[in-house]
Amino acid sequence: MATSLTASKRPRLFLLDGMALAYRAHFAMLVRRGGGPGEHRLTTAAGAPTGAVFGFLAALDRILATEKPEEICVVFDAPEPTFRHEAYPEYKATREKMPGEMVPQLAWIRRAVEGQGIPFLSVSGYEADDVIGTLARRGDAAGKDVWIVSGDKDMLQLVGEHVRLYNVMKPGADGVDLVGPAEARTKFGVPPERIIDLLGLMGDSSDNVPGVPGVGEKTAVRLIEAFGSLEQVLARADEVTQPRLRENLKANAALARLSQQLVTIHCDVPLPRVSLARGEPDVEALKALYAELEFQGRLEALQRPGDGLGEFTYHTCDTAAKVRKLAKDLAATREHGGFVLDTETTGLDPHQAELVGLSFAWKEREAWYVPVNLDPPMFGGKATRHVPEGSLFADGPRSGDTEAVLDLLRGPLEDPGIPKAGQNMKYDLHVLRCHGVEVQGVAFDTMVADFCADPASREHNLDAMALRRLGITKIPTTDLIGTGKAQVTMREVPVEKVARYACEDADVTLRLKCMIERELVEKGVGTLFRDAEMPMIPVLARMEARGIRVDLAALRALSDELGRRAAEAEASIQRIAAAAGVESLNVRSNPALGALLFDTLALHEKAGRRKPRRTAGGTGYATDEETLEELREHHELPGLILAYRSSTKLKNTYADALPTFVNPRTGRIHTTFHPTGAATGRLSSSDPNLQNIPVRTEEGRALRRAFVPEDGWALLSADYSQIELRLLAHFSRDEGLLEAFRSGQDVHRATAARIFKVPLAEVSPALRSRAKAVNFGVIYGMGPQRLARETKTTMDEARAFIASYFETYPGVRAWLDGTVDTARTLGYVSTLLGRRRYLPELHDSDARVQAQAENVAMNTPLQGTAADIIKLAMIRIDRRLRAEGWQARMLLQVHDELVFEAPPDEVARLAAMAREEMASAATLCVPLVVDVGQGASWADAH
Repeated sequence: MATSLTASKRPRLFLLDGMALAYRAHFAMLVRRGGGPGEHRLTTAAGAPTGAVFGFLAALDRILATEKPEEICVVFDAPEPTFRHEAYPEYKATREKMPGEMVPQLAWIRRAVEGQGIPFLSVSGYEADDVIGTLARRGDAAGKDVWIVSGDKDMLQLVGEHVRLYNVMKPGADGVDLVGPAEARTKFGVPPERIIDLLGLMGDSSDNVPGVPGVGEKTAVRLIEAFGSLEQVLARADEVTQPRLRENLKANAALARLSQQLVTIHCDVPLPRVSLARGEPDVEALKALYAELEFQGRLEALQRPGDGLGEFTYHTCDTAAKVRKLAKDLAATREHGGFVLDTETTGLDPHQAELVGLSFAWKEREAWYVPVNLDPPMFGGKATRHVPEGSLFADGPRSGDTEAVLDLLRGPLEDPGIPKAGQNMKYDLHVLRCHGVEVQGVAFDTMVADFCADPASREHNLDAMALRRLGITKIPTTDLIGTGKAQVTMREVPVEKVARYACEDADVTLRLKCMIERELVEKGVGTLFRDAEMPMIPVLARMEARGIRVDLAALRALSDELGRRAAEAEASIQRIAAAAGVESLNVRSNPALGALLFDTLALHEKAGRRKPRRTAGGTGYATDEETLEELREHHELPGLILAYRSSTKLKNTYADALPTFVNPRTGRIHTTFHPTGAATGRLSSSDPNLQNIPVRTEEGRALRRAFVPEDGWALLSADYSQIELRLLAHFSRDEGLLEAFRSGQDVHRATAARIFKVPLAEVSPALRSRAKAVNFGVIYGMGPQRLARETKTTMDEARAFIASYFETYPGVRAWLDGTVDTARTLGYVSTLLGRRRYLPELHDSDARVQAQAENVAMNTPLQGTAADIIKLAMIRIDRRLRAEGWQARMLLQVHDELVFEAPPDEVARLAAMAREEMASAATLCVPLVVDVGQGASWADAH
């Protein structure tokens, strides 16, 4: 790219303004990532911020890869005051203090730069600008092209025929913002040599350089164009026609000269002798740094597969005799803690994948692999297929040894007395069930254990954990099967390569198990893992295997209806746009909608806002649901946009998509539940995601009507009633809340009666609605602005309402405050079962981030404990369903609700059993109440 921008054949020197680049990287990462605490900025698992380092290195990578500079240097400001501070003590005095999270990252950036063999320079008493200016002048004189990587306008004074600014953080049409002499004049109206004159007159607010009062950029440019230079402007001030400007120039001549002095980059800094050629990277130093920062991708790029594995012994059981001996050895592990199990298959869908082999480990650094795809088969000939009833496995050929191998290994695999461990064991349970083996004795899943012990980590897959915890770089799967069109299945990879890979998986899993099981106890989450998380794995596997039936005709009808509603809403939106002078509006374009809402219709003014709300990155108008809800009472357009989006989303995400997830063999949808999907411990689901189906809207109910039971059976829904409010009463011990729940009162009516001081019988629906809003709002940190919007009251009324609430329930206020204070001290909050959520953002320098973290601290014990309780209930119910010989099955878990399927003669008993087990899953200070319904569809049952 650089060659096309400069015809010069001179060698190139790149000078990076390190501090400016670090600042821009830090703020760019905040804007780019967006979101709430734990998501809006890059951190280590312990909460150390790393976004500035990440962004800085990304920019550095881009320069190195794109430009391949012959010489390069990163320059930082020295921490000591400079000569400018001596000349003008107020220099940079108004600049905001460096964000606290950036301070430790500067040292990491230096280590990263020097680790890559790049010179790093900082000179005491001088700013980075002066060091860069000196290096630039020397480089130009030595016959080099100099590229200054900075977006600082002060640097424009250095630009010349062979010196340019290269702003890698502000891409232009060519990928960067490149500034030479012509571009500098275009940007500021003066040539590079007059930049210091311009800044001397206009000052620089970012550095607290005063300039001449009343002189802005346009005036300064006009004066220099008229008189040529700062000194000429001051010498000929009497010629200026505007009286006030003339007097300002004459009265502040000394200030203008001081300002020029402050902005002038000194190009004669005494520099130490340093080579600007890039040296060899210090790979070990970079490994240590990237491991510390948890930059997994960078660490992987430095390491080769097998690094950190040490000595090991891996076996391939490729004869019948070896498999028989392995089966005996596995059975013998009953007395020594069991074994690790892993499967190799032909795909990611466990219900359709074909088994290729199994690996086992029960001694660290030793593992065994059993292939089932040997040619010729070690057991001779093809065995008959055994497909269990209800299996999702597609018809088709299997590897020749599959049945014989599984028959030999069935004993230890199905023995509940032999503990089994693995990574993401739910997958292996599905694979082996589809091949006729019901694995029993599932005791330890490293993925789930890592989530319990280290919930702040972003990844819990085996490769990530091996690297983060053991320093081991595993063999990438793509090394075996390839990528893209050339990708093959594991069955087509030579057995010896699969054996090495599979044994490594089992070995590493065992090493991780030994490490994490100690940590679970040390961090107080052993009970959570043992009693809730591990027993859930086979429960979820059974739910996924059963799946749920859908009415395809109902989904098609709903799709048509949603399409009609979306079309009607779009037509109305287009009508409003046309009346406002906007033709052919793209209703799917947020910028186009924002322009119509705010530039054309000025709805923010009708809502009492001086300016429209902006997006998180500040790049456009906000058109999110909250903004539109706020505006809908002032114009019909926001409501139409919401209706269009709702209909379109439900149509695309559910009505049209759900039929594609129906398994042709079973006629049912088999969603995948993720036990590590949410920081609170709640389950998430995918393929399809059934957690976000609306409950209260007409469209959401219509969608739930498409979920139906087996012919002649019924669906049953069991839902905890107000569980988070009951937990709030339990944790806070507030007498008012306790009394409301213990007496069986409607808690919202009771709250309204207490706050508004009216008899319980006189609480109107409107008062109850307000009380309900604040009851639930307290859990999520709702402020007066949102409460006012939801209850259609004024801000003052909302503030008074919240104040009255906490006066009524003082125990709630005390518990919320105490929870946040404890979290600040410990660094985390806990649920009733000890699940932890780490919140380093509570100590963030950004007040907004702190406030978000406080809300999370208050909500997590409630939402997380609710998640723990329903898991305990599911485990108890599943145990009874299997032990007591029920035909009924548990199908779905959605937030606080369980969905079952049962034949008619079991429905009443199932309702009673589910209510009993859910209500007794935890002992609280108030009763747990369960609402149960049944019907011919999910909507009818709920």
